[in-house]
Amino acid sequence: MHDDRSLVEARLKRVLEERIRPAVYPESVPLEVAVWHAPDEPVPVAEGLAGTPEPIAVGARWGAPWGTSWFRVTGTVPQEWAGKTVEALLDLGFDENMPGFQCEGLVYRPDGTPVKGLNPRNQWVRIGAPVAGGEEVRLHIEAASNPVVMDYHPFVPTQLGDKETAGSEPQYTLTRMDLAVLDENVWNLVLDLEVVGELMAELPVDSARRWDLLRAIEKTLDAVDLQDVNGTAEHARSQLAGVLSTPAVPSAHRISAIGHAHIDSAWLWPLRETVRKVARTTSNMTALLDDEPDFIFAMSQAQQWAWVKEHRPEVWARVKKAVADGRFVPAGGMWVESDTNMPGSEAMARQFVHGKRFFLDEFGIENEEAWLPDTFGFAAGLPQIIKAAGSKWLLTQKISWSQTNKFPHHTFRWEGIDGTRIFTHFPPVDTYNCSMQGREIAHAARNFKDKGVARHSLAPTGWGDGGGGTTREMVAKASRLHDLEGSATVAWETPKEFFEKAEAEYPEPPVWVGELYLELHRATLTSQAKTKQGNRRSEHLLREAELWASTAAVRAGFPYPYEELDRIWKTVLLHQFHDILPGSSIAWVHREARRTYERIASELNAIIDAAQHALAGEGTTPLLFNSAPHTREGVPAGGAQTPAVPGETALATRVGGGHVLENGLLRVEIDGRGLVVSTYDIEADRETIAPGRAANLLQLHPDFPNMWDAWDVDEFYRNTVTDLTDAEEVVAEGNNAVRIVRSFGASKVTQLLSLAPGERRLLIDTEVDWHETEKFLKLAFPLDVHAERYASETQFGHFHRPTHTNTSWEAAKFEACNHRFVHMEEPGWGVAVVNDSTYGHDVTRTVRTDGDSGTTTTVRVSLLRAPRFPDPETDQGVHRFRHALVPGAGIGDAVREGWRINLPERRVEGAQEVAPLVGVDQDAVVVTAVKLADDGSGDVVVRFHEAHGGRARATLAVGFAFDAVEAVDLLERPLAEAEEVTREGDQLALRLRPFELVTLRFRRS
Repeated sequence: MHDDRSLVEARLKRVLEERIRPAVYPESVPLEVAVWHAPDEPVPVAEGLAGTPEPIAVGARWGAPWGTSWFRVTGTVPQEWAGKTVEALLDLGFDENMPGFQCEGLVYRPDGTPVKGLNPRNQWVRIGAPVAGGEEVRLHIEAASNPVVMDYHPFVPTQLGDKETAGSEPQYTLTRMDLAVLDENVWNLVLDLEVVGELMAELPVDSARRWDLLRAIEKTLDAVDLQDVNGTAEHARSQLAGVLSTPAVPSAHRISAIGHAHIDSAWLWPLRETVRKVARTTSNMTALLDDEPDFIFAMSQAQQWAWVKEHRPEVWARVKKAVADGRFVPAGGMWVESDTNMPGSEAMARQFVHGKRFFLDEFGIENEEAWLPDTFGFAAGLPQIIKAAGSKWLLTQKISWSQTNKFPHHTFRWEGIDGTRIFTHFPPVDTYNCSMQGREIAHAARNFKDKGVARHSLAPTGWGDGGGGTTREMVAKASRLHDLEGSATVAWETPKEFFEKAEAEYPEPPVWVGELYLELHRATLTSQAKTKQGNRRSEHLLREAELWASTAAVRAGFPYPYEELDRIWKTVLLHQFHDILPGSSIAWVHREARRTYERIASELNAIIDAAQHALAGEGTTPLLFNSAPHTREGVPAGGAQTPAVPGETALATRVGGGHVLENGLLRVEIDGRGLVVSTYDIEADRETIAPGRAANLLQLHPDFPNMWDAWDVDEFYRNTVTDLTDAEEVVAEGNNAVRIVRSFGASKVTQLLSLAPGERRLLIDTEVDWHETEKFLKLAFPLDVHAERYASETQFGHFHRPTHTNTSWEAAKFEACNHRFVHMEEPGWGVAVVNDSTYGHDVTRTVRTDGDSGTTTTVRVSLLRAPRFPDPETDQGVHRFRHALVPGAGIGDAVREGWRINLPERRVEGAQEVAPLVGVDQDAVVVTAVKLADDGSGDVVVRFHEAHGGRARATLAVGFAFDAVEAVDLLERPLAEAEEVTREGDQLALRLRPFELVTLRFRRS
């Protein structure tokens, strides 16, 4: 017997590949195949079944990009196979190395009943076990010829990512269409050998268990007659029985396996294809649940469940039954697995509202976990949102992708900006597509960072993205690993069961405070600018629509558009999925997103316009409607009044070239290059721009990351920069603005810098006609501020990041996310940079260039990129951005100006002013939503939070009659432990902790 493991492994590998696996199906006969190609988009099942197919032979090419072909396979089970297990083997041209990223199929019976999905690792359909012989076989396959957009060299630009440019060349070769006998003894022998061999490979060389396994493998291989594998398989299996029945040691790591199929709601395929991916996967998983009594499958993303319900009612019936049996588990409680960095406060809340409510309404099930395995980092405001939705756990895996710093925990409590802590788990298996391989299980046990105080971890198990989910082979391996010496133990459990056990064994885990920053995929904060603008503007239009529709409903009997708002919210939430909003999907996805956002804007503007006219009445008095949560131009938040008469701004010629704008609050100097060389705070007697520097500086970098073009920007991009200082025009525009025109490369920029009367902000409107490739465009503001940290807005508040790079953790955050503002200050004086639609930015500190001591703090806004994969035309065309520089700003000013730039005033002619439904006498308390309750009761719901980061006392004035008021959760249900709301007539006394989030429901009869 050899004592060299490598020799045994080599022997095992060859015998498995060349003799044993081929013997799993020892007999086969061909099926007859015909095909009908759908003419354009996918057709209903009945139409596909009724199509007139034409014969096609194995070896023929089929499938134009993004096409649908309906295959009909027919045949007869040979009489001599009576008593055997028979399956159809249906290979559409799969590459087994790429489950989920190529062609897929869904098999139907002639009556339209779905059977299961076809995928590279799942090509079989059970015909009978056993068969009687002579059965007629007739199956239909709805096959999608989705092109392989990301191949083994994944970042090559391709036109395949859009149906409009993909062409018609057939993508696949029909490979196998057979009836075959399944030898279950050989099938099980394969799994036995794989489990034992993979375990052996992970054990130390001097381990006694390793030698036991090695000897057992050799005995097994000796027992296999290579000329009669099928005749000797059962005896060969007996040689492994002993080592496969030895139980694990009591201290073994414990893995909760959860059936899983992470399906990106759009990515390298359009939304319409995800609808079918989900149908295939859920068909697969309900079939597997029928066959495997211990197996449990969990699926997140209520949107995907809703797609099954809407588009595949016959699959939905099977799903509902499996849910009722407790084995098909709704997970996560969110509408989609969204990005969490960029969605605004209300949008992040509504992800949970709509997700949890769907599962409650359909199944009576409430999720207590947030399930986000693949999201690109987590904003610091998320913990209190999870808690406010009635949940308490979080799972993700993606942080293990960080390139610089290894996260120090796998199980911990995550503390958000308000102090809320959420029990959080990062699976140490380091994949959300676990396939139960020995190396994965061993890695999870070795990698687990909480040894000695905990020994439970989770393994999401199954192929994702249309790869078919969990396979029967994975279930078979899990069964063998359930209690096996030398291995972690494996048991199928629900997310709830895992979290309850993990939390019970580790009641005091370590605490991580602040954002969970992913040190990778930083460019997702900038790629596909129009998608990001569509999201931001949709969020604020939804705020306006709810505010004015609820005000008009209470005051003027306006019919509140419950169904329209519900539908639009769900559409916006869908597009916050972590490959749509981050800009990392194919061209087709973003082309559709742009059109969707345009339609949403039209619908919401119509709702807003109708509600405001219902409130204003018929008349000619000019009214300014203020949708922002702070008073503006004398108009209260949430109200409408006649606007005040503005003052004046002076515009003069600057000595040395350029222009000077002054309004009594600020004096702004714009030089002959169109750069802002001074922004002087007159009241504070203080300059904003760093000495010797210029703001409104556009900077262009090369941008060719090492991998993941649309996703990544690597730090070396900063090594080369071009300052865009040449201007074709720097001219006065009216009496309070300067227009600047620049050209560079194949692109052109037009900017309008304006200083309105009475305002302490310099507005910067930028239009870019962008035609660059693999470039990164930034807008820089070098500020005369000495600050070791800066504030960045996130959901329901803000948090601070350092401006220095003392450690590798700080240095890794060279590109970060903000919402409407960033703010930095010295004691008593600060500066804010606010925006209407951008997210990515960087902040750096440098030594002053004028010879004096001190530092310059530079804020740079990320405007545009031009990656070529997966969309080769990313961001080409015209873009418009609005930013503002706000000198002398405290954090409250930053909050106010951030809202203001995103919610422009609306001017309507009418007969009467409009008083707000609710008003707050303290700017630190920001109302984020005023709406009618989702249940149609007519109750008014008001959500607000403390926005400055301190304690706040305020009075909430209520401008409508109500019977009672109570604190509720995000789903508008009473809170069991809420403090009683103090009411005095139509006023409520509020006391809030820093960043505290509160939702009140006003009961109305």
